[in-house]
Amino acid sequence: MTPYHAKYFAYELTKRCSSDSIEKLAGAVASAQVDLNPHQVDAALFAFNSPLSKGALLADEVGLGKTIEAGLVISQRWAERKRKILIITPSNLRKQWHQELSEKFFLPCTILEARFYNAAIKQGRFKPFEVQDEIIICSYQFARNKASDVANTPWDLVVIDEAHRLRNVYKPSNVIANTLKGALGHCNKLLLTATPLQNSLLELFGLISFIDEHTFGDLKSFREQFVNLSQDQVFDTLKARLKPICHRTLRRQVTAYVPFTSRFALVEDFVPEESEDRLYNLVSDYLQRPNLQALPSSQRTLMTLVLRKLLASSTFAIAGALNSISARLKKKLRRQQPVETLVEELDQDYEALNETAEELLDEPPFE
Repeated sequence: MTPYHAKYFAYELTKRCSSDSIEKLAGAVASAQVDLNPHQVDAALFAFNSPLSKGALLADEVGLGKTIEAGLVISQRWAERKRKILIITPSNLRKQWHQELSEKFFLPCTILEARFYNAAIKQGRFKPFEVQDEIIICSYQFARNKASDVANTPWDLVVIDEAHRLRNVYKPSNVIANTLKGALGHCNKLLLTATPLQNSLLELFGLISFIDEHTFGDLKSFREQFVNLSQDQVFDTLKARLKPICHRTLRRQVTAYVPFTSRFALVEDFVPEESEDRLYNLVSDYLQRPNLQALPSSQRTLMTLVLRKLLASSTFAIAGALNSISARLKKKLRRQQPVETLVEELDQDYEALNETAEELLDEPPFE
């Protein structure tokens, strides 16, 4: 063995620390441009705690740096040369993730979307998700549409941001969540969300079962066992089940070293201008046309709801969606096949498309 190889293997051995040791992260973040807080290091170490675990849920409150925590985990995996890493995030956060990992952790990333995917296929690269030494970033919708590619890639780590979008995975109607669960069943997963529980305890069941469906068993067993949390024994059992897989830090726990800005709500009256009323009426009239070629008949109700929400958001938001629809109609007249589905295109204009679809499906039928 040459002196060079001896030094190299000695360096590699420094990365082999126990899973709960802070030294495990030392080499990975030595050159990172981040000011780490104690709770972020704790969260990253928690994600490494159990080598037999299928993943972890990091559920720190808003503003506590879950992206940094995930960056620490990703950096360590990268240092260990486990470099098949996928990040699934809302489409409007893809560039932010790319920037954070590139500028703060110096990790090479690529955003994979329909245009680049199709170009890779045309060039003869039939596995666009398998890129050498680059982290793949894609949207929920894209990962769902390319589920077979995702399932056939041997990922070392899959990070899912805004993971509360998966909370209703126990419902068959949530197609995206169930498709991703099936595609990622064999992978080590890191879920990030500030709101693991919003309306029902079953949402917590959904998120945990997405990581490891054996933690709580089936839906019926979970309901029977945890229906009455007012009993101390039941509540303690739930906490014990969650402890190895879910980590959460509250803002009030870090005030000693994180200075939060005080915010005060100001209420202002808002009256739409005449031009805004006119735009609203024109779009409404258009959406009520009986023969509307712009929207797929199977998704007309959902798309109408999305467009109305965009309309209530801003003229800029609705303009982007209308431009997308106009471009698709022009391609249809020229008998060209659009590269992306309407849902994919609107998902870029309207970040809450998945949640809107869930709301629509969850609404009880009219009597």
